[in-house]
Amino acid sequence: MLSKRRLETCVTPTKFCNWRDRRAHLDYRARLMNREVLDRLCEKAILALVLGILIFGPLAFGAVDPLPFLIIQSATALVLALWAARLWLNARFQFLWPPICWAVVAFAIYAVVRYCSADLEYVARQELLRVLTYVFLVLAVLNNLHRKESVQIISFSLVFLAMAISFYALYQFLTNSQRVWNVINGYVHRGSGTYICPNHLAGFLEMILPVGLAYTLAGRVSPVMRILLGYASLVILAGIAVTMSRGGWVSTSLALLFLFGVLATQRAHRIPAAVALVLIVGGCLVLIPKSRFFERRTQGLYAGGKIDDDKRFDLWAPAVKLWQENLWWGLGPGHFDYRFREVRPESVQLQPDRAHNDFLNTLADWGIAGAALVGASLMLAGIGVIRTWNHVRRAPNDLGENKRSNKFAFLLGASAGLVAILVHSMVDFNMHIPANAILATTWMALLSSHLRFATERWWSGATVWKQVTASLVLAAGVVYLGQQTWRHGSELVWLQRAAKTPANSPQQAQLLMQAFRVEPRNFETAYHLGEAFRRQCQTGGQEYPELQGENYISLAQKAMSWYDRAIKLNRWDGYSYLGYGWCLDWLDKKTESPPYFARAEELDPNGYFTIANIGVHYVETGDLAAAKPWFERS
Repeated sequence: MLSKRRLETCVTPTKFCNWRDRRAHLDYRARLMNREVLDRLCEKAILALVLGILIFGPLAFGAVDPLPFLIIQSATALVLALWAARLWLNARFQFLWPPICWAVVAFAIYAVVRYCSADLEYVARQELLRVLTYVFLVLAVLNNLHRKESVQIISFSLVFLAMAISFYALYQFLTNSQRVWNVINGYVHRGSGTYICPNHLAGFLEMILPVGLAYTLAGRVSPVMRILLGYASLVILAGIAVTMSRGGWVSTSLALLFLFGVLATQRAHRIPAAVALVLIVGGCLVLIPKSRFFERRTQGLYAGGKIDDDKRFDLWAPAVKLWQENLWWGLGPGHFDYRFREVRPESVQLQPDRAHNDFLNTLADWGIAGAALVGASLMLAGIGVIRTWNHVRRAPNDLGENKRSNKFAFLLGASAGLVAILVHSMVDFNMHIPANAILATTWMALLSSHLRFATERWWSGATVWKQVTASLVLAAGVVYLGQQTWRHGSELVWLQRAAKTPANSPQQAQLLMQAFRVEPRNFETAYHLGEAFRRQCQTGGQEYPELQGENYISLAQKAMSWYDRAIKLNRWDGYSYLGYGWCLDWLDKKTESPPYFARAEELDPNGYFTIANIGVHYVETGDLAAAKPWFERS
């Protein structure tokens, strides 16, 4: 039996080996070639899956809804499984581990710790799954898709995808359509493409536009591809314009200033950059004054002597107040929206979902510790770009195509795209839209992978203990993401079936209980069950023969039991206290209900719905004089 070292060194077996050594060598080479073929197939499969995630997310409304993200989560688990296979198939596999990886892994560990101590386990788990998905994708892209061909395929595919979505946005704008696929988005004369919100489409496009322009002006591509990329970039620019997103306009403008400012310092690209800048600025100066919609939107930025912030400033002050409750560790992952009601200003009556400022939202949810880790990741990515800069540029005296570089084009374009999304994140929550967050983290991963052109120090050989450790981590990721996908998917099936039945009917309650059995930590399901039984008890069961003679007392008691579960799962939800208090009033236990209404007011002191229900409570008690000011205030 020959050793592996001897098999590898036996290059000419007919000369140096006997016939047994030669046969063993040939068998070894055959096995090695088969492993190399499988490894290459796994790498291509990873590229296909990552590209599929990057394309599917934007087309599926930004992957905001549960089902699209479950698909992305499943695809991520497959990426991890293929990566684990490559660790053992490729005998020369090496880990690419630049400094940003430590910050990313540290944030993932911090997210797990904060999840374990969060008030709202269900909400924190959904946020943790997003974080883990992003982290695993960053590490997978860094270690599997760092080839120049992979970077180019991803970049060009996204540029043409953005062009197609921009055409859709232009159609929506020109036809005044509010339809996105089969959904009405509610935005009049604004292009949102395949997103519901135009601001989020602007966030997606502004990350890709600089990449398309950089490849057009500085990339080493064929003339036909250069024309196609330039055309696609102009369409993307028009797509950003018709979103009517003022934050998108400002962030895109700053990103283009950064892009053209850098190109102006490069002698080889100075003239093409100047021509492109003149064309873009000239086109804007000619077209924008002719559109009354653009004029109104621009003038509306500063109207009535103050900035028109679309209620954003009204959300920032509550975000700061909530963050101050726990400066270092934050409220908990994804907790901002559920804690917002207690600090709600009177001017905001809807649930904001996010703080419309990703930086403040990060501080509120994750605290200084979490924000510092996110900031460290961004800082290390920026340092990596600076260190790589001189190693990807062509020499000043190069001529013709030799003065162009795809590595330089991507480094510049992706950096400008990240500048755009960071600026836009000051007035919106693009980084909480999965499709946009995945694109941003992919750009960061690919930029960090370019460090290999500057130094070899970040390569690490795959020793046995590293292979075993990495395989265990990847296997744990596959198992956890897979298990959570199955669990959340099963819950989603029952919830969707419940949504198709008559509201608050016994049939809906049965389906909601099935969903709660699958996911017993979802307080919203418990609250909706309480609401269903409360509405049934209002009719005394007379409208539902299938209740088999249950009266209003038993139904109210069922409602109270579900409200109680909801309160235990989410002690910050005042609506469950309102429902419980209403049931007490309905059961003629009016002396027991005031503490529940008081707690509801404490949790939502400026909510019209809460205040109105307190007025109803006083009507039930017969104190109409006390009810009047509550209704007036509501």
